[in-house]
Amino acid sequence: MLGSEEAKAGAFAYGDSETNLKGGITSQIRTLLQLKTAAGLDAVMCALINAIQWQLRYLVCSPEELDVYLSACEPISRGLFYEVFEKPEVLQTGKFLQWQSPVKTAFPENDTARARVFLSPSGLRSPTVIFLHALMSASDIGYRRIAARLNRRGWNAVLMHLPYHYSRVPRGHFNGALALTANLPQNAETLRQAVIEVRQLMNFFRVNGCQDFGVIGTSYGGWVGALVSFLERDFRFVTLLQPIADVEHAIWESPASFTIRRALLAAGIERGASRRHAHLTSPLDGRPACDGARVLIIGGEYDMIAPPSTLKVLTQMWPESRFAQVAQGHFGYAAMREALRSIEHLL
Repeated sequence: MLGSEEAKAGAFAYGDSETNLKGGITSQIRTLLQLKTAAGLDAVMCALINAIQWQLRYLVCSPEELDVYLSACEPISRGLFYEVFEKPEVLQTGKFLQWQSPVKTAFPENDTARARVFLSPSGLRSPTVIFLHALMSASDIGYRRIAARLNRRGWNAVLMHLPYHYSRVPRGHFNGALALTANLPQNAETLRQAVIEVRQLMNFFRVNGCQDFGVIGTSYGGWVGALVSFLERDFRFVTLLQPIADVEHAIWESPASFTIRRALLAAGIERGASRRHAHLTSPLDGRPACDGARVLIIGGEYDMIAPPSTLKVLTQMWPESRFAQVAQGHFGYAAMREALRSIEHLL
């Protein structure tokens, strides 16, 4: 028979094993629930995006139109493609800044660049965080709350209304629907418009005494933010939440682009076309101009739109940049919480 001490030790060991087993099962259940929730939310949002794109399936370029555009862009440098030719007259109307966009489109509503500003007590000269929102982002409530937090730390915050979003939605269209369609040259020009406008916004703040910037870009906004970071050096931090990094994957593999690739295939456009424009629009084909240690890329563990495997490759391509992973799909709030935690010491 076991002695009393041996019996106690055996009981404790059994208790520890039982506790560990329960803990392991609880962790597995939690992971499964997170996966199911993320997959469900992403599926709903992707279905919505594809449904909206189905109504725009007629907006598709022909192989000839695409070839003409790509041929014209191939010899162009990134600096020239996104060059800021002039300083526009920026008007401050209430809580908004607005100016004439450098890129003319078929929609007058989209030709006025606009950004909502949240100024700190020190005004325009304070360091400034630029928010670049996701595709089809429809509410700025979350950004307003974050802006108030940044204002208390002495930072300005600016929410850029990216092309075809918020105040720039053309009549008769859904918010953000025209930013990405099966018309690939138009998509590229929309990216160009967004990047140049962000650079113009930064120039406006510089003229008014601002010397430090930060950028927080999400998904499509993270794509824009990556391209801006190739051209601007004075970022204290560049934080990209699940950015679109692999353009070919975004077109041909992403569950959010099923309708777009169906339209492209029907028009006779096949995989690989975007590679001819990669030197201008692919985050994988450039490097941030600022210190790489200031760059954080955040991925979602269950994300199929901007897969963490792709974002890890992007991190490797950008020397000294860091990668963090959170338990969510492409849509969720964990990534933003991680972003705010990561910049806290930089404010």
